[in-house]
Amino acid sequence: MTDKIPKTAAIAAGAIGSAAVAAALLYVNRRKKQNEPTQPGPIPSGEKPETD
Repeated sequence: MTDKIPKTAAIAAGAIGSAAVAAALLYVNRRKKQNEPTQPGPIPSGEKPETD
């Protein structure tokens, strides 16, 4: 009976740890997307696009 407690604790710790890693990755990806510049919208009709 005492052998099952460490196994259960290890399983619980692994599940919590993997959930924490997944949450951290989602947070980093969300922050990375916010820092990327967005593309400008379409040019309104009647105006010529400016090109260099």
